[in-house]
Amino acid sequence: MVNQLNRPIRVLVAKVGLDGHDRGAKVIAAALRDAGMEVIYTGLRQTPEMVVNAALQEDVDAIGVSILSGAHMTVFPKLIQLMKEKGMNDVLLTGGGIIPEADMQELYALGVGKLFPPGTNTSDIAKYIGEWTIEHRDF
Repeated sequence: MVNQLNRPIRVLVAKVGLDGHDRGAKVIAAALRDAGMEVIYTGLRQTPEMVVNAALQEDVDAIGVSILSGAHMTVFPKLIQLMKEKGMNDVLLTGGGIIPEADMQELYALGVGKLFPPGTNTSDIAKYIGEWTIEHRDF
């Protein structure tokens, strides 16, 4: 997926904390790559600080966090806080995993983008990231 600058949308896919299940993150990374995006996968056991610093260094348009550990109410608020501190107001924070609907609503209120449950069609995720990026980034 190419934006108005005629460059690929850059997405950082991350696994934060002790969550060691990365099959879903790898599937999403491959799907986003196949959709024409440039994908950076951080690997397992990243801290929120490591993720945000990598996103800054890689100049990404979006950060996608895969989380199955139940730590979403700690991880996403910390990521949003760090992103705000670093002035990353035009970078999408999205993700997916096992996240109850009530928690999703609370995270949306903090500024987290759309969150996707297991089984979501990967083309829907790519479409969302592409449309959000085109709408919100300063090109």
